[in-house]
Amino acid sequence: MANAAKEKIGIIGVGRMGQPMVKHMVNKGFDVTACDVSKDNVEKAKALGAKHAASPKDLGDCSFIILGVGYDDEVNEVVLGENGVLASLKAGAIIAVSSTVSPETVKAIDAKARAKGCDVLDAPICRGRWFADEGKLLALFGGTDAVVARGRAVYSTFASDISHLGDVGHGQVAKAMNNLLLWVTSIGLIEAGRVAESTGIDLVKLRDALMMSSGKSQALEDWDQTSFTWALKDMQIVSQMADKANLSLPLTGAVKEMVKEARRIKATNAPKWTGK
Repeated sequence: MANAAKEKIGIIGVGRMGQPMVKHMVNKGFDVTACDVSKDNVEKAKALGAKHAASPKDLGDCSFIILGVGYDDEVNEVVLGENGVLASLKAGAIIAVSSTVSPETVKAIDAKARAKGCDVLDAPICRGRWFADEGKLLALFGGTDAVVARGRAVYSTFASDISHLGDVGHGQVAKAMNNLLLWVTSIGLIEAGRVAESTGIDLVKLRDALMMSSGKSQALEDWDQTSFTWALKDMQIVSQMADKANLSLPLTGAVKEMVKEARRIKATNAPKWTGK
């Protein structure tokens, strides 16, 4: 598209992450239309300058659709369902999948989209809500060079870093590996914190020391943000990938089970790495 600012954006799912994305796109001059099952989320997006679509199918005049819903079945529904966006999109439009889903899900959507003359940008995002507020997310792209170029013009409004990993599906592979390492480390921080606390050491001082040593990690730095809300879904995606490749991953299997309890621990009895 000659003038990227003229790209007409539709965004499906404007919750805690989607709202700052809307804000940044609107502030950069994009025409944004929001769609969400939550009336409250829609009203917040409208207050930020977005228009409103009652259903994904009503976004058919948009040239670039961003998906920010939570699960694979929701992604399939908002794209391929009876009121899905693909039913009304014009040829040449792009569907950017920023939901965290299975690589196979995004590849299947890509095949359906190409059959209608549309393209898919595989575009999961990392770093969380605080970075979204500041416009400093990381976007992991999978897609053709031409689609990625259009995607950069849009995502650079709210992502300070964009990495093109390869074909459609590779963005989701990168996100799955990122999340696997995040939850492995986060489970380790629960166990390390419990051992350390049993000695009477000041955990905040220990954290400061670890952040200068080989124990340093983004999970430790961002401990206050970690909630394990999406951890089980993330580990299920990794497990599916391992099964498809016929790989035995004992650590991954153990972490998949441990994150089920970790959400409760983090909310009620987590190690006080930051004193909070």
